[in-house]
Amino acid sequence: MRAIDIRGDVGPAESLYMTEIPKPAPKEGQALVKVKAFGINRADIMQRDGEYPVPPWVGKIMGLDVGDEVFALAYGGAYAEYITISTHMLIHKPPHLSWEEAAGIPETWLTATKVMYKIGEFTRGKSVLWHAGASGVSISGIQLALSAGASAVYATARSDEKCDFCVNTLGATAAFNTTDPNWVDQVMKATNSKGVDIIADLIGPDVFAENLKIAAKDARIVLIGLMSGFTFKKEFDMGLLAFKRVRYEGSTLRSRDEEFQRKLRDTFVSEALPQFQSGQFKVYIEKVLPWEKIIDAHKLMETNKIMGKIICTIN
Repeated sequence: MRAIDIRGDVGPAESLYMTEIPKPAPKEGQALVKVKAFGINRADIMQRDGEYPVPPWVGKIMGLDVGDEVFALAYGGAYAEYITISTHMLIHKPPHLSWEEAAGIPETWLTATKVMYKIGEFTRGKSVLWHAGASGVSISGIQLALSAGASAVYATARSDEKCDFCVNTLGATAAFNTTDPNWVDQVMKATNSKGVDIIADLIGPDVFAENLKIAAKDARIVLIGLMSGFTFKKEFDMGLLAFKRVRYEGSTLRSRDEEFQRKLRDTFVSEALPQFQSGQFKVYIEKVLPWEKIIDAHKLMETNKIMGKIICTIN
């Protein structure tokens, strides 16, 4: 079968190429899925650059999302014509969703579900802030938090256009442009100096100090991305972490075992899937490309200018 691989195992977008590999055979408890569409994720870029550790039992074919009559989160291998997946991770696709829309759900919506319910300990009435508000994960998270009864749902972005999108299209309470040096003060004013209860951080070091400042007492900060890199470039007040009793936890989906993934899938099915079936939740797609244009898809992701998912389709 055909699959996308990386020349030399790591490299720039131009190192991606299509090759032939053996068609996988499902083991007990697995299903063989014919892939119709897959989503491009930030983790794919990091894996391609050699910065995202892959579990040792997973092959080197990239891709986390699969869209078919079922859709699922994969540990890897979705950049291929066929993939084997645990039957516990399969989710029936609502009939009105296209394959492209279904492929845009797994990584983003399960990550948002993890932030809210598995780590953030969300309960109705808490406030939530999603960094990188126009990213696929935060687009999902804003919708999920609003539907779940958050007292306020905030977002950040690095352009006024993306901030407007978060508020006017997604329905966020407010969005803050982090290129404005006063954005922390704006968050505190919006929360009446209380701060935010749950902060979903896709940025990393560049907003670590600011996260501590805008965190409410007993807040949960969940690190799910490192868009600003791996190292700190400025000082921060570590005392705020203790004085506010903030819990800071990092998490990636692929580092979790299958049992955690199964429970996360079940939480998504109970907390979010009904809203897809009713049409309340929407998958926002930036661009759909044939998988032969995988290099273009990765380059588009690297621009950081998108608002929604990039989807590749397989004919």
